[in-house]
Amino acid sequence: MIILGIDPGIAIVGYGVIDYSNNRFHVLDYGAITTPAHTPVESRLEMIYSDMNELIKNYSPQCMAIEELFFNSNQKTAISVAQARGVILLAARKNGLDIREYTPLQVKQAVVGYGRAEKQQVQSMITTILGLKKVPKPDDTADALALAVCDAHCGDSRLRGYFNN
Repeated sequence: MIILGIDPGIAIVGYGVIDYSNNRFHVLDYGAITTPAHTPVESRLEMIYSDMNELIKNYSPQCMAIEELFFNSNQKTAISVAQARGVILLAARKNGLDIREYTPLQVKQAVVGYGRAEKQQVQSMITTILGLKKVPKPDDTADALALAVCDAHCGDSRLRGYFNN
């Protein structure tokens, strides 16, 4: 199964594409969609939507694992991330992907085995699990790969219900 992991954002959208078959991981691609600062938000959203469609076309994933929206103290950032997340979800829906959402706690639990793990622990585990030579950069990319690994571990199993409670 090909899984597209997405860490949504307006400036940086981390993505990771993995093939998970026979309990083995194979990394197909990872990176980030970036949009220039000081560009009108509608143009940034269009860039994200267009690049997401291109990623989906290139790799034909069956599902997308995306981080649930997380509100912090900066409302302006939360709104722009929500808008970016919306166009990402639209691209996935329009392309017929199964959309699966996970909280950061769920991802940490599935990848590290501890829901309160530090970011460096998650990055280290992702590097090991996927057999990468170094930690993927930017951090958003490592987070996207962690989302894909999380989905591989629990997306089609009874564990998914456990993680979604």
